[in-house]
Amino acid sequence: MHTAFFLLLGASVARFLLRHPGEPRTPWVIALSIALALLYVLGPAVSATSTPTPRRRLWLLLVVATWVVLVVLAPSFAWCAVPLFFTALRTLPPRAAIVLVALLTLFVVAAQAKLSTEFDPNLLLAPPAVAALATAVFVHMERQAAAQRALIDDLIRTRRELAATERREGTLAERQRLSMEIHDTLAQHLSSQQMLLQAADRTWDTDPTTARAHVRTANGIAARGLAEARRLVHDLAPPELENGAGLAEALRALDAGPDIEVRFHLEGTPTHLPDRTESALLRIAQGALANVREHSGARTAALTLSFLGDQVVLDIADDGDGFTEPRENDPESDRGHGLPAMRARVRQLGGTLTIESTPGEGTVLSASIPLEPAG
Repeated sequence: MHTAFFLLLGASVARFLLRHPGEPRTPWVIALSIALALLYVLGPAVSATSTPTPRRRLWLLLVVATWVVLVVLAPSFAWCAVPLFFTALRTLPPRAAIVLVALLTLFVVAAQAKLSTEFDPNLLLAPPAVAALATAVFVHMERQAAAQRALIDDLIRTRRELAATERREGTLAERQRLSMEIHDTLAQHLSSQQMLLQAADRTWDTDPTTARAHVRTANGIAARGLAEARRLVHDLAPPELENGAGLAEALRALDAGPDIEVRFHLEGTPTHLPDRTESALLRIAQGALANVREHSGARTAALTLSFLGDQVVLDIADDGDGFTEPRENDPESDRGHGLPAMRARVRQLGGTLTIESTPGEGTVLSASIPLEPAG
């Protein structure tokens, strides 16, 4: 449509200059043609979208007004109205757009009648037919676009539901696996220890040798149970920290999706961190980046791991939309599972979690954990 508009405008200017050279109105026609072209070019700058906004409506009014004056001076510019039909239909509400298209069509008919020296039925039929065709094509395209948007929304919703179902099934399967592991190892060991200690208690006075043997056997079972507990804890540790990979390397390898650039910074002298601390900080970073990807609309995110002597601090900053920080003890704060899980992880290690955000200026999440156990 943009190309058609400029082709029709250029053809109309050429036709006018060929048929009416040197007339007093020629400078006005050329000036108005340039003004109309510039106004048309300013359309995308006025509004990045075609949604009806006051600025875009004012722009359309100026374009139509300039075109009307131009057609009054040179009726051959009337056919530039065809691209304007589509512009009006995209910019105005349906009823207002149809009214404007009808008025433009009547103006085109009047301009063509002024050019004609005798009555021509085509002048009365062709412009309304073109306007009706343009309106029908636009309405059909809009209906198809709306149906396509609805289909895409359904697909996205279905994909999210499937992902949520898979996560729930995975969580249930993991819980079942852990319950069986605990039942088959730790629970059995504890049950055996209880039986042996009860037997030792019953025979402590009458048969000390047997009682001590029971205690030694219970001690061996406790050692095996401790080894099993450590194995379970190791299995639950983040795989990114396996094989001796440090926290800094694991954070450096994180990403937030193809549309978000993630940068990592390391400050201070790295020191050895307990496994629980490394695991908690990595999980917090993963959860924060998931929130950045799903909710912030950010283009970049920065992870900063700082060793400050008596504490380690992880900052996650993004340049997204931000949000209004909830009031303290607000029941609406920490909606969902991400932030409460982060706060629980930090609290278990005696640390603090702070969030600073301003609408339109991004968000900074900071987790600070002391290197010495609190209390």
